[in-house]
Amino acid sequence: MKVLEFHDMKAEDSLLLTFDGAFDMRAALESELGPLFQALEEYAGEWMPDVVEGKRQRPYARAAIWKALEEKHGERVTTIGLYRTKWPGLRMTLRLYFSTTPPRLDILLEVRPLSFFTEAERCIPFVEMVRAWASHYPVSHASAHSLADDQLSGAPDFGRDDRTSRRDGFDKIYEVSWLNVFGPKLVETVGRQRMLSTPAHRVEGLANGSVLLVAWPTAADFAREEARVAQARAHVHLRPDLDYGSVLRTLRERSATLAPVEPCFHPDVVPLLSRVVDSVAIHERQRKIGELNSYKPPDPEEWRSADSALPSDVEDPERALEHYGYLAERLVALLHTKVTSVLKGTPESLTDVDYQFWHEEFPRIFERQHIDAHAVPAIGGYLGEVLVRNLGGQWIPRKKLEEAQVLVGNRVWFPFARAHHYMRSCQSLLDSSLTQLYRAAERHRG
Repeated sequence: MKVLEFHDMKAEDSLLLTFDGAFDMRAALESELGPLFQALEEYAGEWMPDVVEGKRQRPYARAAIWKALEEKHGERVTTIGLYRTKWPGLRMTLRLYFSTTPPRLDILLEVRPLSFFTEAERCIPFVEMVRAWASHYPVSHASAHSLADDQLSGAPDFGRDDRTSRRDGFDKIYEVSWLNVFGPKLVETVGRQRMLSTPAHRVEGLANGSVLLVAWPTAADFAREEARVAQARAHVHLRPDLDYGSVLRTLRERSATLAPVEPCFHPDVVPLLSRVVDSVAIHERQRKIGELNSYKPPDPEEWRSADSALPSDVEDPERALEHYGYLAERLVALLHTKVTSVLKGTPESLTDVDYQFWHEEFPRIFERQHIDAHAVPAIGGYLGEVLVRNLGGQWIPRKKLEEAQVLVGNRVWFPFARAHHYMRSCQSLLDSSLTQLYRAAERHRG
């Protein structure tokens, strides 16, 4: 079974649910966790998991869940995953902590895309599922909200150091999400009557002392002005020490940060910059698009007009060509497991190589002497071979690698010189990308 991996999906916001609860370790797991999966099966609907993962993956079934829990059972913690093979995407992790007092039941659930929850008809069952869980399992805090906005809010630390955050948890109302469950301790801290009188779409006291609060009817509309106003009013009601204007201003700034920005990248590096944008955290995506929209890589300087090309100065041109091919194969050997397209030697493979080196921060991580001695010659040989194979280029061998040229149309290009500039820094991977040089050569070949 191939689950739908988030990295294979369009980079979009998700609905993130965190549920910090407890369970009765004295009861048999099947009876204790039965209500959890009963509510999931009743309310999940179109995003219902169809894969259970313990030590291996199995089709979703109660028997598969119990088997996964048995396989992953540890003295201190047990973790299983639930996923989907079709859109919408789902990542759900259930963790049971046996060494804490009381034993903890933690759920991390992410459904992508958030836009799936634009309609109230899909949001209401989600709320009912969380309500069912919070009614059965003692909960300290639970929330469901936009993943991107959650990251901008500073969750889960909210400005605290890791140690303090782990120790205190959600010990006061740091944030009001689209959906919230406040446990009895939080309710007592705020005051039950104050909490139940919160101006919100839905506020309900549960029998175990928790309070369910839904700020706005639909999850996907969290950034609308009306939804932000409702969120700010609820937050300030629960935290009278906060200033309404300041809270609303912060929420509006977060909405502005997440507002869609249309990509308009430099045409020579569109495929590369699109990959770069897709790799950044979702809450930083729009800012990164705006930054890269204004980015213009320097024009390639590793070329001469054909009539001023350096003549070949090698005694055995065929041997030199074999050596360039050998160098190219070294790059294939280095990257083929991570960048399978490198085997094809296409323009698209150059972009994949660019992205991989940028993603790994290759010039920063590896020692300069090894980069110059091994990586640069391999990259230059590979770039030159792609120019020859795809643009009808012709090597003009030289004794010095940095002087070797590939003739394409009315220009000669210096692939080893480009590789040297390319590997100077992480920024140079963008400023002197292989993708850009290829596009420039392609444009000038006629």
